[in-house]
Amino acid sequence: MGSSADSHRRSLWSATAGEAPLDAAPLAGEARIDLAVIGGGITGCTAALTAAEAGASVILLEGRTIGWGASGRNGGQVIPGLKYDPSEMRAKYGEEAGRRLTAAAGAAAGTVFDRIAKHAIACDAKREGWIQAAHAAPALARVHQRAQDWEAEGAPVERLDAAGVARLTGARGYVGGWIDRRAGTLQPLAYTRGLARAAREAGAALHETTPVERLEPDGGGWRIATPGGTVHARRVIVGTDAYSTPLVPGFTEAMLLVQSVQIATEPLPERILARLLPEGRCCSETRRLAFYFRRSPDGRLLFGGRGAIGDAENPVFRRALVAAMHRIFPDTAGVPVAASWSGQVGLTLDGLPRVQEPAPNLHLGYGYNGRGVAMATVMGGWLARKALHGEAPPLPATPLNPIRWHRLRRPALSAGIAWAWLRDRVGLAG
Repeated sequence: MGSSADSHRRSLWSATAGEAPLDAAPLAGEARIDLAVIGGGITGCTAALTAAEAGASVILLEGRTIGWGASGRNGGQVIPGLKYDPSEMRAKYGEEAGRRLTAAAGAAAGTVFDRIAKHAIACDAKREGWIQAAHAAPALARVHQRAQDWEAEGAPVERLDAAGVARLTGARGYVGGWIDRRAGTLQPLAYTRGLARAAREAGAALHETTPVERLEPDGGGWRIATPGGTVHARRVIVGTDAYSTPLVPGFTEAMLLVQSVQIATEPLPERILARLLPEGRCCSETRRLAFYFRRSPDGRLLFGGRGAIGDAENPVFRRALVAAMHRIFPDTAGVPVAASWSGQVGLTLDGLPRVQEPAPNLHLGYGYNGRGVAMATVMGGWLARKALHGEAPPLPATPLNPIRWHRLRRPALSAGIAWAWLRDRVGLAG
């Protein structure tokens, strides 16, 4: 079995990124700055960019390389919204706060594409929409209600029957779904590198291969110790999400981590491409253990789903993924799989991301639950404005509360996976 952490170098994204590596030198010496950002993924790079554009002195510290974690391994689907629908957000947070959060989450994909255009990021961006395909009748009723909810907010959405999903995807086995035309796709590693490049051009200092060893209060700010130097920062943003370490007490226990595994075929023949996602949209399912898929710019099928618990890759999940791809897209049965890789996804118990300030001037944003490209971009901006100006994000802040049964996460997640498979078999909505 291979290592999920090491699979970064095997990914299609590592081989095809249009934005060059940053080659940022490790931190050396001592620095005093307004804002330190820990983590070189989408959250951290967007936070550094936002703060640098506002005139703050910024240092970003990345333990590996920019985009090494979830930001450079994901499926590249840019999906607006949260796991909660607009009516659910209003019910949970109240009318005014719910509408504010709905507007911000609904605009998240647009924020991504605006960043790409503004900074000329070479990441194969395409905004053709996202389809959520229903695997059973109860799930179809749920997603049609979701589409109706967003339609009432003025979003460009459409409900689909089984024939509509089949026509737009070429996939078999779905009873209907909906399409959200605000969404799109991109090359995620290139996007993350492009954000980092833009942050550096705006004045932020970037340091790769600089793991943070200690984070401790320093007067009204923070002292950050690394192998090669020290940073004294008035404010700190931690944007490490599923790749967090015990740097902040309780942080790693506030999430559950699961692997997401992806495969990429060889480039498909034109006869198959004519039927498979012909308009370049991305798609995911309603199953709790959902598959997701899209085409790459060079005509491959990218197909992903949940994998093992922990860092070790289990070949059983990869074989199951290939089998599912062949079942949903029978035309791919004779096409070789050219690449496979995996990464960790950070989950929260309620499916919502978190904004937290566990200590003065220490800001956390995490828990994207599989929608990290759009929400991490928005989160980075939220955290920067909160840290610099005290601006409250549309997502209400919560305390940092570790999951009580976190030590039992492996058997609990295994039991949860079994329960999800059971729900999916009887057709319950995800």
